[in-house]
Amino acid sequence: MTVIDANRMNEIEARYPEYFHRSFRQRFGGLMILIATLLYSLYAVWFFDLPKLFAEAHWERVGIYLSQWVSYDVQPEFRIEDDGSIDIRYPRFSPLGDNPHPDWLANNPDGSITVSISGTSRTVTVSKSQTVVTAHGITVPVDVSSGAPKVVGPVPGWMTVYDDNVLADLGFAGNVSISVDRVKIRKRFIGWANFIFDTQSSFFDKPVGEVIGLMVSGPRIKPDQSNLSLAFDDIWNNSEWQHGDVWTKLFQTIVMAFLGTLLGSLTAFPLAFLAARNITPNRLLNQILKRFFDFLRSVDMLIWALFLTRAFGPGPLAGSGAIFLTETGTLGKLYSEGLENIDNKPREGIKSTGAQPVLVHRYGIMPQIVPVIVSQTLYQWESNVRGATIIGAVGAGGIGLKLWEAMRTNANWENVAYMVILILIVVFIFDAASNALRHRLMGTKTH
Repeated sequence: MTVIDANRMNEIEARYPEYFHRSFRQRFGGLMILIATLLYSLYAVWFFDLPKLFAEAHWERVGIYLSQWVSYDVQPEFRIEDDGSIDIRYPRFSPLGDNPHPDWLANNPDGSITVSISGTSRTVTVSKSQTVVTAHGITVPVDVSSGAPKVVGPVPGWMTVYDDNVLADLGFAGNVSISVDRVKIRKRFIGWANFIFDTQSSFFDKPVGEVIGLMVSGPRIKPDQSNLSLAFDDIWNNSEWQHGDVWTKLFQTIVMAFLGTLLGSLTAFPLAFLAARNITPNRLLNQILKRFFDFLRSVDMLIWALFLTRAFGPGPLAGSGAIFLTETGTLGKLYSEGLENIDNKPREGIKSTGAQPVLVHRYGIMPQIVPVIVSQTLYQWESNVRGATIIGAVGAGGIGLKLWEAMRTNANWENVAYMVILILIVVFIFDAASNALRHRLMGTKTH
């Protein structure tokens, strides 16, 4: 074992003072950052009152909304007439069409009607004197022969009694509302109803094999139009899912993002040369343009969209303009900073040959700045596809407005899910295309 004496130790300390005489920041910097993060977290908890927020949150709505994204419901209403007969009615725009005969509804010999909510474990039997609900392993009769519905026997936890009606919650399968003269049932199904053909289509409720046969070789449903063309029209003009309008609005969103980014990049490119200190040695002009870029990008794209919808009215023109203004500021700043960070040696070498300024820029600057321009422009284009969806919600057109209309009704969550999935697919495609194009133009390989 080597023994180091005091002199040797002093010599080592003098040679490497950064290791033996560390500053307060170097010794306790990590601990201070940890303490600051903890204190900030505690402050955030207090500022947002997170305990109260979590305690009062309606967590049950999350499950309800998610279930509505992937399901639909049918709402038959059973009206008990004065003569004891039961009249079945469906909402005007029922997923089952104008003349439904579902197999989950059965007429009994005694005149009652049994509805299967979920197989045989959850059923509702409606008669003129009582409604019998079977769920969660028990059967509960509800008497409707007197002035108010009355539960016969103990009331289970999944059933709520009000003054004039009884509500039975059957979970995801649906619910039942029972009053003296009518019974309303909500039965839920997994899937999206009538996604291909709506109830007004000639192909509605037909088996897949029959539909394919009609389109390929079947007799014409309409003498002046082929079945294939008729099927496409019915899908495109589906009144419930509005495929034609949704896809048109989605295309508008893509065009808005492309046009706004293109115009923004074309405007920002020459302005960036004037804003770069090493390209244009005019301090006043440099500062004016840089502050102009800061102004354009400091006003959020959403705010620009609100201004432009006031000026031009709702539509994709306002959306394209909002993206154009924002991207002029953002790309102008990025381009000018890229120009200021170039290596001046190639530029000076070409300038020393007596070349014109245009040639100096073309061969001394552009080869260095093109990768930055391509990379940043493609990234902003991809980002603006998402941004165009948001600004569409304030009237700037595109699928964002369609999405907001569906969400505002608080009833068409399956349509919301459909549009969200389309947006995700478009974003994924544009992300992949942007990455591939960027790597190809910059000469790098993707991993």
